[in-house]
Amino acid sequence: MQQPADMSGVHHGLIHRMLHQWQIQVMALCGIVFVLIFNYAPMFGVVIAFKDADYSVNLMKSIMDSSWVGLQFFKEFIDDYQFRDVLFNTVGLNVLQLLINFPAPILFAILISEVSHKRFKKFVQSITYFPHFISWIVFGGIVINMLSVESGVMVPLLMKLGIISEPVSLLSEPTAFWPLIIITSLIKGLGWGSIIYLAAITSIDPTLYEAATMDGAGRFRRIWHITIPSIMGTIIVFFLLSVSNLLNSSFDQIWIFQSPLNLERSEVIDTFVYKIGITQMRYAYTTAVGLFKSVVALILLVSGHLVSKKVAGRGIF
Repeated sequence: MQQPADMSGVHHGLIHRMLHQWQIQVMALCGIVFVLIFNYAPMFGVVIAFKDADYSVNLMKSIMDSSWVGLQFFKEFIDDYQFRDVLFNTVGLNVLQLLINFPAPILFAILISEVSHKRFKKFVQSITYFPHFISWIVFGGIVINMLSVESGVMVPLLMKLGIISEPVSLLSEPTAFWPLIIITSLIKGLGWGSIIYLAAITSIDPTLYEAATMDGAGRFRRIWHITIPSIMGTIIVFFLLSVSNLLNSSFDQIWIFQSPLNLERSEVIDTFVYKIGITQMRYAYTTAVGLFKSVVALILLVSGHLVSKKVAGRGIF
């Protein structure tokens, strides 16, 4: 008969390795504690979505003592007259960003990897990375000043290009809000979003490109048959994560450009929750909306993973 393995030796080796690498273990433990405190502990407060805890000053007391109301606030949100417009703006804007802003960093990373001039390559990377480190308040203020009808440079430029025939306040036009969000998020996140894809590209075995070149493959064929398939796993993971965030919006970005004049196209779930939850103290109602978003995100993530596994043979896990 096969003798059982000596588990004492395995345990001794594990303890020795942990003691020898205690600095790394402490760093990992700090991350675990952070996640437990800020991600798991607050989940206890989700129960107020099912309790009558609106307009309460002491939320902890409301969590413990308030009466249960079931799915009342979920039904109230779905029956709200703003629900259709808010959901349309949220999903519509995020789908457009998924179609435009998601592939942009991939394309940019591929183009950057093909640049042979190192100084020019570093210069372009530095310029495109820089906007990421500017807060949306500062970056949005710059954009607002540039789009100003009185002192901005964009309106005269658009008039000279023939895009508009007369001075128009683009910030107050509902139809211009979605393009504004897409363009500004693209400018701010293009370079930073390409870092992970550049890292994946640099890990590709150079001999694959050498062999393809010897076989007569041009630059575009090498990109299509080597680069893209090699980073496809990274692309799929980030695509699935982006799909799961279809109901999440960049609150800072939306808030800085939102105004009563463009509210028709700028009101999304995140800004709606902020206005209702903070200004009106409807904590239970907005918690229900947040839980609704989380459930939808989980369904989208699992569904996208299963579809990806069947179609592409790869998933997020």
